[in-house]
Amino acid sequence: MMKPHLRNGTSFSGMTIGLLGGSFNPAHDGHRAMSLYALKQLGLDQIWWLVSPQNPLKTTKNMAALDRRIGRAKDFAAHPRLAVTSIEIDLGTRYTAHTLRLLTRRFPNTRFVWLMGADNLQQIQRWKDWQEIFRLVPVAVFRRPSYPAGQGLGCAAIRFNQAWNPAPQAKKVARTPQNLLPAWVILDNKLNYTSATKIRKDTPSWQN
Repeated sequence: MMKPHLRNGTSFSGMTIGLLGGSFNPAHDGHRAMSLYALKQLGLDQIWWLVSPQNPLKTTKNMAALDRRIGRAKDFAAHPRLAVTSIEIDLGTRYTAHTLRLLTRRFPNTRFVWLMGADNLQQIQRWKDWQEIFRLVPVAVFRRPSYPAGQGLGCAAIRFNQAWNPAPQAKKVARTPQNLLPAWVILDNKLNYTSATKIRKDTPSWQN
């Protein structure tokens, strides 16, 4: 599979690509399971795991080095349609809205879908320029153990309530043209209880 790089944007023309951002500290089978589900339900050609150099909302304490997080993410992705990348370093971005703004400009003939957990949806108002995310790309939300229903979570769900779509409309949402955004959907995924926090707690050597 062609790996995401700023210089080969034409290689992804006509594709619909999911973007799963995060610290991946560490990556685990939950990330892979959600990604494989999203590939099918959203009709995606690929998913890029955007391994963040440093999440602005998270402390550097207990954060493993970027190279180590990328290496483990590649081990867990292990699928021809899942690509692990630190493309935000090339873009020079720290915030999701800024990353999406540049990606949609650099890859004008590629459809992107932002993938996120319901736990992040609940507190997305803390993210810089968060409303712009919904205006740049369709958004697909995974159910999470702490938020199994998904809908009705926080400011974003209220602000963009009229743009919400039921799970059977997921493929349609993923192909929503930018001029018809916002559009978002909550996927009916099986709950996965794997926790990066617990992995770090049970594996003290992870940060070393």
